[in-house]
Amino acid sequence: MDYLIAFLVGGAICAVVQILLDNTKLMPGRVMVILVCTGSVLGALGLYEPFAKWAGAGASVPLTGFGNVLFKGMKEAIDKEGFIGLFKGGFTASAVGISSALIFAYIASWFFNSKMKS
Repeated sequence: MDYLIAFLVGGAICAVVQILLDNTKLMPGRVMVILVCTGSVLGALGLYEPFAKWAGAGASVPLTGFGNVLFKGMKEAIDKEGFIGLFKGGFTASAVGISSALIFAYIASWFFNSKMKS
């Protein structure tokens, strides 16, 4: 049942994003920023954590989950270190995810010959 819930929630988030892309003039980068900011705001309001526990990977894998991770990292760092945690917390909390994305993208570039669109 957990897999089904994760699939449906992740699919619903993707469907909302696709509707935004198809029916508005928003560019993909702006939609990505909206998703990250939404996750951060919902995390700050205390709404994202219960949602993520219920939905599992369906809520933690999309960009809304990344925004929530950034918020949690900043909150913990601010509680420990004060004002400087505002700048350190998000990087510390998301370092593994960002690093793995960069490494796997680099490895994928070995296998695919990408070209600039003209």
